[in-house]
Amino acid sequence: MSCISMLFESPWPTTGENLVMNNFYLQIMDYIFVLAMSFELAVKIISNGLFFTPKAVVRDVGGVMTMFIYFTSVVVLLWMPKKVEINSLAQLFLLFRAMRPLRVYTLVPHIRRVVVEFFRGLKEILLVTILMIIVMFIFASFGVQIVGGKLASCNDPSITTRDNCTGTFWQMIFVTRLEVEGKENEEQHPKILVPRVWTNPRNFNFDHVGNAMLALFETLSYKGWNVIRDILEKRQGPWAVIFIHIYVFIGCMIGLTLFVGVVIANYTENRGTALLTVDQRRWHDLKARLKMAQPLHVPPKPSESARIRTYFYDVTRSSRFNTVFGFLVCINSLTLVVPWNMDEESSSTLLPLATAISAIANVIFAIEIVLKVTAFTFSGFWQSRRNRIDLVITCLGLTWILIHFLPSPPFVDSIAMRKFSYSIGYIIVILRFFTIATMFLLVLFYAYTGVILFGMVKYGQAVSKHVNFRTGSEALVVLFRSITGEDWNDIMHDCMRSPPFCYYVEGSNYWETDCGNYYGSIIYFCSFYLIITYIVRNLLVEEDALLSYADIRNFQHVWNKVDREQKKAIPEEVAKQTIRSWLESCLRRIRNPQLQKTSFIDVNKYPNPHSAGEKRKRD
Repeated sequence: MSCISMLFESPWPTTGENLVMNNFYLQIMDYIFVLAMSFELAVKIISNGLFFTPKAVVRDVGGVMTMFIYFTSVVVLLWMPKKVEINSLAQLFLLFRAMRPLRVYTLVPHIRRVVVEFFRGLKEILLVTILMIIVMFIFASFGVQIVGGKLASCNDPSITTRDNCTGTFWQMIFVTRLEVEGKENEEQHPKILVPRVWTNPRNFNFDHVGNAMLALFETLSYKGWNVIRDILEKRQGPWAVIFIHIYVFIGCMIGLTLFVGVVIANYTENRGTALLTVDQRRWHDLKARLKMAQPLHVPPKPSESARIRTYFYDVTRSSRFNTVFGFLVCINSLTLVVPWNMDEESSSTLLPLATAISAIANVIFAIEIVLKVTAFTFSGFWQSRRNRIDLVITCLGLTWILIHFLPSPPFVDSIAMRKFSYSIGYIIVILRFFTIATMFLLVLFYAYTGVILFGMVKYGQAVSKHVNFRTGSEALVVLFRSITGEDWNDIMHDCMRSPPFCYYVEGSNYWETDCGNYYGSIIYFCSFYLIITYIVRNLLVEEDALLSYADIRNFQHVWNKVDREQKKAIPEEVAKQTIRSWLESCLRRIRNPQLQKTSFIDVNKYPNPHSAGEKRKRD
């Protein structure tokens, strides 16, 4: 709830009324968060100790992160600075406060273990990072020597020398691609008087090693390297193109592969499987996954006398039912392609359609909850953590429908209520999609940080009314777009804008200026792209295993079909036949490589749970 509250914080408008230090309602969740965390840490410290005990609160990276988040939250809550300048200590503590979503990583045991295992291999990762920096430094130094100070040109194409790049010239304004009257006529075409400027290309230069290394880092993502190539060829000739092609081959194709390989190798080493052979590692993974093959904690099937509940039970437990609602979640998520704001409502008909689709989807999700509660009873429905989350999100969705589609009360500002409803609806769609995505927490941290650093940056080539950091929800859209590599470097350069290219008065708050943060933008976007694209996404890649998670799921389904009353026990004869047929499938799959992609257990093979035993008896 604290993270959801932070999504409503925004530096817009410039009065700062939507910031936590100026809004009492946003401070409520901060007080609740600090009080709850204080109680939790007090109980854990009293029972387990703070340091040097087997279950101490501070015993690994997760414990250090927990204490850091707690102390920074307490400091911000007690301080609540009213004056927050750019690059000030107050802004730094607000950035620390944005780390609050990472607290979840320390609470979930599996995620905590992954984070700890990753940080154990941090030394080797730093070494290969230094190697990549050295490679970039070599190529950057070479680029400074051959093209340093030689890429600048005049913005007037008719001027070729720096001495003549003075005065002003008429620049044509291209506002449409349509063939309109006078478009090719210089006298009728709209123009604007522009001063001549001798300047470098917008996004890169090789005037010194720092800018050269930044340009080469952007090239690692294969973004903008063809622009660098074309400008080098135009300014210095075809021979200069060889330089960037060699770097793309060595840095991108070899260096990045080495970096990702070291990350994965150190992760497996800290799991204790690095020195094992491929077969040994697969067997080690098989034993770990077999421990997961426990019966599903689902309510028992209703008695045959309760026909309606039995019918609903069969429907909600079917794979087709889950597939349909999974497809509905994807349809609901597609509504995010339309910006949810007041401007889009007045200029497009797509937004009303998107909100209508989202409202229908929320009603259908509510029907799903009713069916499950009827089939499982409320106590049985409440046993599943996933069901609890779905219930909370569905209740929020129904509340949003009432707020958005019903007329607002006369004592409430209708425009403010409309903006609030769009923000709520947008967040609910995101929550529905990311109920199982842990990577979302890391992106959420970067979204909060982006609002603090670049919330009021002026529009440019990439930053616009659809791509900005004004609110947490809009920042999430920008970051998920950046995960795919789409123009992340152009957004970074727009957020690097600093005086005199923006409005800034000495001593003003960060929400009273339209400047970005030059060095903050470089660190923010480069670290985000490096961590998300090159580390997290590769750690999420599933390794080759003898037993897939689909096999475990199928085993659980078969067990639940046999154990009709959910007693966690099945008859001896049925157990023998079930386990025997399962092991035979395992052996066939291991011996035959062509069956690696098939499942150990085919649920549809035995529509009747006892058919396996009957078939074995007939044989």
